[in-house]
Amino acid sequence: MALTFFDVIGRKALGQSIPGSLEVTELLMVIVIFAGLPLVSLRGEHVIFDTMDSYLTTGVLKAQISIVHLLSSAAMLGLAWVMWGNGNQFLASGETTAQLKLLKAPFIYGMAVLCAVTGLVHLQLAFKPAAELAQADAPPGGGVAL
Repeated sequence: MALTFFDVIGRKALGQSIPGSLEVTELLMVIVIFAGLPLVSLRGEHVIFDTMDSYLTTGVLKAQISIVHLLSSAAMLGLAWVMWGNGNQFLASGETTAQLKLLKAPFIYGMAVLCAVTGLVHLQLAFKPAAELAQADAPPGGGVAL
């Protein structure tokens, strides 16, 4: 945030931006967002839509939670696989950022690894005992799920 703040001030007040600040900001956002994925999944802090939950039996709800975790795991592991392949392509072509000439491949590999970790977290959650699953997916602090 400080980098963006000073970049904007420099552009507005001095007519000169900080070279590469947009690239650094984008790369840092990638790191923060993808590093947060496994933590959000592990803590059950994802968005929950529970409009039909009051009409479903406990057994159906527990099965639903497991199925959602399995689907999430498959999606994240599949995404990790695709990203790893993209990382290989970027590395082979030597793709870099426009201004700072930083290799993009390490960031894409990092995204792939963090997606895989998220997929493994969901896989582990899918096979937790049903009581733990229902409790883990409850809104924190007794709040209302969406």
